[in-house]
Amino acid sequence: MYEYFCALIVGIVEGLTEYIPVSSTGHLILVGHMLGFTGTLADVFDVFIQFGAILSVVLVYKGKFVSMLQKRNWFRTQGASCLNIAVAMFPACLVGLLCHGLIKNYLFGPLTVIGGLVLGGLFMIFAEKRRKAFVIEDVDDITIGKALQMGIFQCLSLWPGFSRSGSTIAGGLLLGISRKAAADFSFIMAVPLMFLACSYDLLKVAPSLSMEDFSILALGFVTSFVVAYISILWFLKFLNKSTLSGFAYYRFVVAAISYAYFFL
Repeated sequence: MYEYFCALIVGIVEGLTEYIPVSSTGHLILVGHMLGFTGTLADVFDVFIQFGAILSVVLVYKGKFVSMLQKRNWFRTQGASCLNIAVAMFPACLVGLLCHGLIKNYLFGPLTVIGGLVLGGLFMIFAEKRRKAFVIEDVDDITIGKALQMGIFQCLSLWPGFSRSGSTIAGGLLLGISRKAAADFSFIMAVPLMFLACSYDLLKVAPSLSMEDFSILALGFVTSFVVAYISILWFLKFLNKSTLSGFAYYRFVVAAISYAYFFL
Protein backbone atom coordinates (compact mmCIF):
# COMPACT_ATOMS: atom_id res chain seq x y z
CA MET A 1 0.00 0.00 0.00
CA TYR A 2 2.85 2.40 0.67
CA GLU A 3 3.80 2.31 -3.01
CA TYR A 4 0.26 3.41 -3.95
CA PHE A 5 0.51 6.27 -1.44
CA CYS A 6 3.83 7.31 -3.01
CA ALA A 7 2.28 7.04 -6.49
CA LEU A 8 -0.54 9.39 -5.49
CA ILE A 9 1.78 11.95 -3.87
CA VAL A 10 4.32 11.90 -6.68
CA GLY A 11 1.54 12.09 -9.30
CA ILE A 12 0.17 15.21 -7.60
CA VAL A 13 3.65 16.76 -7.42
CA GLU A 14 4.26 16.05 -11.12
CA GLY A 15 0.93 17.54 -12.15
CA LEU A 16 1.38 20.64 -10.01
CA THR A 17 4.96 21.39 -11.04
CA GLU A 18 5.41 20.18 -14.64
CA TYR A 19 4.25 23.39 -16.31
CA ILE A 20 4.83 26.08 -13.70
CA PRO A 21 8.38 27.47 -13.37
CA VAL A 22 9.50 25.54 -10.30
CA SER A 23 11.03 22.40 -11.92
CA SER A 24 9.01 19.21 -11.83
CA THR A 25 12.13 17.07 -12.20
CA GLY A 26 13.72 18.78 -9.21
CA HIS A 27 10.59 18.32 -7.10
CA LEU A 28 10.26 14.67 -8.11
CA ILE A 29 13.87 13.96 -7.11
CA LEU A 30 13.50 15.73 -3.75
CA VAL A 31 10.09 14.23 -2.92
CA GLY A 32 11.19 10.76 -4.06
CA HIS A 33 14.18 10.88 -1.70
CA MET A 34 12.03 12.18 1.17
CA LEU A 35 9.49 9.36 0.69
CA GLY A 36 12.17 6.75 0.14
CA PHE A 37 10.51 6.09 -3.23
CA THR A 38 13.66 5.34 -5.23
CA GLY A 39 15.04 2.54 -7.37
CA THR A 40 13.97 1.08 -10.69
CA LEU A 41 10.20 1.30 -10.19
CA ALA A 42 10.46 4.92 -9.03
CA ASP A 43 12.62 5.79 -12.06
CA VAL A 44 10.08 4.21 -14.42
CA PHE A 45 7.22 5.87 -12.55
CA ASP A 46 8.76 9.35 -12.81
CA VAL A 47 9.03 8.91 -16.58
CA PHE A 48 5.62 7.30 -17.12
CA ILE A 49 3.55 9.87 -15.24
CA GLN A 50 4.93 12.60 -17.47
CA PHE A 51 2.79 11.14 -20.26
CA GLY A 52 -0.25 12.15 -18.19
CA ALA A 53 1.05 15.71 -18.01
CA ILE A 54 1.70 15.67 -21.77
CA LEU A 55 -1.88 14.59 -22.44
CA SER A 56 -3.20 17.49 -20.34
CA VAL A 57 -1.38 20.00 -22.59
CA VAL A 58 -2.81 18.36 -25.71
CA LEU A 59 -6.28 18.80 -24.23
CA VAL A 60 -5.75 22.45 -23.25
CA TYR A 61 -4.25 23.35 -26.66
CA LYS A 62 -6.21 20.91 -28.83
CA GLY A 63 -7.17 23.67 -31.29
CA LYS A 64 -3.52 24.69 -31.76
CA PHE A 65 -2.41 21.10 -32.30
CA VAL A 66 -5.15 20.43 -34.85
CA SER A 67 -4.14 23.59 -36.73
CA MET A 68 -0.38 22.92 -36.70
CA LEU A 69 -0.86 19.36 -37.98
CA GLN A 70 -2.70 20.57 -41.07
CA LYS A 71 -0.37 20.27 -44.04
CA ARG A 72 -0.60 23.94 -45.02
CA ASN A 73 0.80 24.92 -41.60
CA TRP A 74 3.72 22.50 -41.44
CA PHE A 75 6.33 24.94 -42.73
CA ARG A 76 4.97 28.27 -41.52
CA THR A 77 7.75 30.41 -40.04
CA GLN A 78 5.48 32.08 -37.49
CA GLY A 79 3.59 30.79 -34.49
CA ALA A 80 3.44 27.26 -33.12
CA SER A 81 3.95 25.56 -36.49
CA CYS A 82 5.61 22.18 -36.97
CA LEU A 83 8.71 23.91 -38.38
CA ASN A 84 9.03 26.40 -35.51
CA ILE A 85 8.50 23.70 -32.90
CA ALA A 86 11.12 21.48 -34.55
CA VAL A 87 13.61 24.37 -34.68
CA ALA A 88 12.96 25.22 -31.02
CA MET A 89 13.36 21.57 -29.96
CA PHE A 90 16.65 21.05 -31.78
CA PRO A 91 19.11 22.64 -29.28
CA ALA A 92 17.79 20.75 -26.23
CA CYS A 93 17.50 17.48 -28.20
CA LEU A 94 21.10 17.80 -29.37
CA VAL A 95 22.56 18.71 -25.98
CA GLY A 96 20.38 16.13 -24.23
CA LEU A 97 21.45 13.36 -26.60
CA LEU A 98 25.14 14.21 -26.31
CA CYS A 99 25.09 14.68 -22.53
CA HIS A 100 22.35 12.25 -21.45
CA GLY A 101 24.68 9.99 -19.46
CA LEU A 102 26.46 12.88 -17.75
CA ILE A 103 23.16 14.52 -16.79
CA LYS A 104 21.68 11.30 -15.36
CA ASN A 105 24.85 10.33 -13.51
CA TYR A 106 25.91 13.67 -12.06
CA LEU A 107 22.92 16.04 -11.89
CA PHE A 108 20.11 13.84 -10.53
CA GLY A 109 20.76 14.32 -6.83
CA PRO A 110 19.42 16.58 -4.05
CA LEU A 111 22.41 18.95 -3.94
CA THR A 112 22.49 19.64 -7.69
CA VAL A 113 18.70 20.10 -7.72
CA ILE A 114 18.99 22.64 -4.89
CA GLY A 115 21.61 24.50 -6.92
CA GLY A 116 19.34 24.42 -9.98
CA LEU A 117 16.41 25.80 -7.99
CA VAL A 118 18.48 28.75 -6.77
CA LEU A 119 20.11 29.52 -10.12
CA GLY A 120 16.81 29.19 -11.97
CA GLY A 121 15.14 31.55 -9.52
CA LEU A 122 17.91 34.12 -9.93
CA PHE A 123 17.58 33.85 -13.72
CA MET A 124 13.83 34.53 -13.55
CA ILE A 125 14.32 37.59 -11.32
CA PHE A 126 17.03 38.85 -13.69
CA ALA A 127 14.72 38.35 -16.69
CA GLU A 128 11.88 40.26 -15.02
CA LYS A 129 14.19 43.18 -14.18
CA ARG A 130 15.94 43.29 -17.57
CA ARG A 131 13.07 42.29 -19.84
CA LYS A 132 12.52 44.16 -23.08
CA ALA A 133 9.30 45.90 -24.07
CA PHE A 134 6.96 43.28 -25.47
CA VAL A 135 7.13 43.15 -29.26
CA ILE A 136 5.34 39.78 -29.43
CA GLU A 137 2.08 39.51 -27.48
CA ASP A 138 0.62 36.37 -29.07
CA VAL A 139 2.09 32.93 -29.71
CA ASP A 140 1.03 33.14 -33.38
CA ASP A 141 3.48 36.03 -33.88
CA ILE A 142 6.59 34.17 -32.72
CA THR A 143 9.10 34.01 -35.60
CA ILE A 144 11.42 31.15 -36.46
CA GLY A 145 14.36 33.16 -35.14
CA LYS A 146 12.68 33.74 -31.78
CA ALA A 147 11.71 30.05 -31.69
CA LEU A 148 15.35 29.03 -32.06
CA GLN A 149 16.45 31.46 -29.34
CA MET A 150 13.79 30.14 -26.96
CA GLY A 151 15.03 26.64 -27.77
CA ILE A 152 18.54 27.66 -26.75
CA PHE A 153 17.23 29.01 -23.43
CA GLN A 154 15.40 25.71 -22.94
CA CYS A 155 18.77 23.92 -22.77
CA LEU A 156 19.13 25.36 -19.25
CA SER A 157 16.30 23.06 -18.15
CA LEU A 158 18.46 19.98 -18.77
CA TRP A 159 19.91 20.78 -15.34
CA PRO A 160 17.30 19.35 -12.91
CA GLY A 161 15.90 22.14 -10.79
CA PHE A 162 16.18 24.82 -13.47
CA SER A 163 12.69 24.25 -14.99
CA ARG A 164 11.71 23.99 -18.63
CA SER A 165 8.92 26.56 -18.44
CA GLY A 166 10.99 28.86 -16.23
CA SER A 167 13.91 28.81 -18.66
CA THR A 168 11.82 29.43 -21.77
CA ILE A 169 9.42 32.00 -20.31
CA ALA A 170 12.26 33.97 -18.70
CA GLY A 171 14.23 33.69 -21.94
CA GLY A 172 11.17 34.91 -23.81
CA LEU A 173 11.02 38.02 -21.61
CA LEU A 174 14.62 38.86 -22.54
CA LEU A 175 13.62 38.46 -26.21
CA GLY A 176 10.63 40.81 -25.94
CA ILE A 177 7.97 38.06 -25.85
CA SER A 178 5.06 38.41 -23.43
CA ARG A 179 4.76 35.95 -20.54
CA LYS A 180 1.54 34.46 -21.94
CA ALA A 181 2.91 34.02 -25.49
CA ALA A 182 6.15 32.51 -24.16
CA ALA A 183 4.19 30.15 -21.88
CA ASP A 184 1.92 29.04 -24.73
CA PHE A 185 4.89 28.29 -26.97
CA SER A 186 6.79 26.59 -24.14
CA PHE A 187 3.88 24.28 -23.31
CA ILE A 188 3.21 23.32 -26.94
CA MET A 189 6.92 22.77 -27.59
CA ALA A 190 7.13 20.56 -24.49
CA VAL A 191 4.72 17.95 -25.90
CA PRO A 192 6.89 16.43 -28.66
CA LEU A 193 10.09 17.06 -26.68
CA MET A 194 8.80 15.35 -23.54
CA PHE A 195 7.22 12.54 -25.57
CA LEU A 196 10.54 11.75 -27.26
CA ALA A 197 12.56 12.00 -24.03
CA CYS A 198 10.07 9.94 -22.00
CA SER A 199 9.76 7.28 -24.70
CA TYR A 200 13.54 6.98 -24.88
CA ASP A 201 13.85 6.55 -21.11
CA LEU A 202 10.85 4.21 -20.89
CA LEU A 203 12.10 1.85 -23.60
CA LYS A 204 15.35 1.40 -21.68
CA VAL A 205 13.70 0.41 -18.41
CA ALA A 206 10.45 -1.24 -19.57
CA PRO A 207 11.85 -4.81 -19.47
CA SER A 208 12.30 -4.49 -15.70
CA LEU A 209 8.56 -3.93 -15.11
CA SER A 210 6.20 -6.60 -13.78
CA MET A 211 2.41 -6.80 -14.25
CA GLU A 212 1.89 -5.73 -10.62
CA ASP A 213 3.62 -2.43 -11.37
CA PHE A 214 1.06 -1.27 -13.94
CA SER A 215 -1.68 -0.45 -11.42
CA ILE A 216 0.77 1.85 -9.62
CA LEU A 217 1.76 3.47 -12.92
CA ALA A 218 -1.92 3.91 -13.89
CA LEU A 219 -2.69 5.70 -10.62
CA GLY A 220 0.19 8.11 -11.13
CA PHE A 221 -0.73 8.69 -14.79
CA VAL A 222 -4.35 9.63 -14.05
CA THR A 223 -3.38 11.77 -11.07
CA SER A 224 -0.74 13.73 -12.98
CA PHE A 225 -3.12 14.26 -15.93
CA VAL A 226 -5.95 15.72 -13.83
CA VAL A 227 -3.72 17.88 -11.62
CA ALA A 228 -1.61 19.13 -14.56
CA TYR A 229 -4.73 20.16 -16.49
CA ILE A 230 -5.98 22.26 -13.57
CA SER A 231 -2.48 23.65 -12.94
CA ILE A 232 -2.04 24.82 -16.56
CA LEU A 233 -5.38 26.66 -16.62
CA TRP A 234 -4.56 28.39 -13.33
CA PHE A 235 -1.03 29.35 -14.42
CA LEU A 236 -2.17 30.88 -17.72
CA LYS A 237 -4.64 33.09 -15.85
CA PHE A 238 -1.96 33.96 -13.29
CA LEU A 239 0.42 35.19 -16.00
CA ASN A 240 -2.12 37.74 -17.25
CA LYS A 241 -1.65 39.82 -14.08
CA SER A 242 1.53 38.65 -12.33
CA THR A 243 5.28 38.16 -12.82
CA LEU A 244 7.63 35.20 -12.37
CA SER A 245 9.25 36.67 -9.26
CA GLY A 246 6.90 34.94 -6.82
CA PHE A 247 7.93 31.56 -8.21
CA ALA A 248 11.59 32.53 -7.83
CA TYR A 249 11.13 33.23 -4.11
CA TYR A 250 9.20 29.97 -3.72
CA ARG A 251 12.17 28.16 -5.26
CA PHE A 252 14.55 29.77 -2.75
CA VAL A 253 12.34 28.58 0.12
CA VAL A 254 12.17 25.01 -1.26
CA ALA A 255 15.95 25.02 -1.76
CA ALA A 256 16.56 26.17 1.82
CA ILE A 257 14.16 23.60 3.32
CA SER A 258 15.61 20.83 1.16
CA TYR A 259 19.18 21.74 2.10
CA ALA A 260 18.25 21.69 5.79
CA TYR A 261 16.46 18.34 5.40
CA PHE A 262 19.24 16.55 3.52
CA PHE A 263 22.43 18.16 4.78
CA LEU A 264 21.93 19.66 8.25
